[in-house]
Amino acid sequence: MSAPVQPSAAIGSVDAQRVEDALSLIAPKWTTWSVQTLAQQDRPMRVRDVAARLPFVSEQFVSKRLAQMHADGLVTRAGARHGAPYQLSASGQSLSSVHRALSDWSQTSLSLGGPVAGAERIEDALRRLHLRHSTAVIQVLDACGPMRFVEIAEEVGLESSLTGQRLNRLQADGLVARTGTRHGDPYVLTDAGRALGPVYAAVEHWSAPVSTRRNSPSLAPVTAAIRTHTGPPLGSDDIRAAAALRRSAAAPSSLFSHAPQPQPRVPAAVTAQSAPSRGR
Repeated sequence: MSAPVQPSAAIGSVDAQRVEDALSLIAPKWTTWSVQTLAQQDRPMRVRDVAARLPFVSEQFVSKRLAQMHADGLVTRAGARHGAPYQLSASGQSLSSVHRALSDWSQTSLSLGGPVAGAERIEDALRRLHLRHSTAVIQVLDACGPMRFVEIAEEVGLESSLTGQRLNRLQADGLVARTGTRHGDPYVLTDAGRALGPVYAAVEHWSAPVSTRRNSPSLAPVTAAIRTHTGPPLGSDDIRAAAALRRSAAAPSSLFSHAPQPQPRVPAAVTAQSAPSRGR
């Protein structure tokens, strides 16, 4: 039997822009809960019916979230009249593979503490990954090994201030670490960062029809090449680089793990973040 492919082998092979465009559709808060509720019920549902199964989110916000999901092609409506029910589109249904990859990665690579609903774990994982240029930074570090700040900024093509913001956030989220405590010490991927290959592959595979759904042109591969650097040689000529909460008791295969009633209790600190936002 052949040796298993290491997760890091897939990190550089994905189109970072395509991955991040896809993440921008599925990462907004409560999107995963809404998708899983619709999948669990497996029938058209009105806003009030979805909201009744998400008692920690206001009905008004559920309405706005479903409307945006409709615009993004994740759900369809049975008619244009006010109050027409929603159901998952084919694209929404196919998110199960992405959710499973995110759940598996979170289960094996992140320490969240105590029991947490499956949808909550997935949304926590998405929160760590969705910011623009984060994928490119992770690809560069995966390809080049330990790198200093200025090298990362140059390879990804970002301003110093934005590079610093991304590295600080990736450090806080446990995906990147410093090799020492001195100013200027290089950055490396953590074990969690190196394990992201299957997640990126699942997101890119799901995103293939995204440009068609949204009537936008096909996204070109990210081709700003990794330029000459002082770190180790690249691991592959194909690498393209330019650019939740608490531990779940649910098994990764239990995708729709929250029961319709009652829902898992969500802390006040979480519900306070439920204002709609699509900022990246």
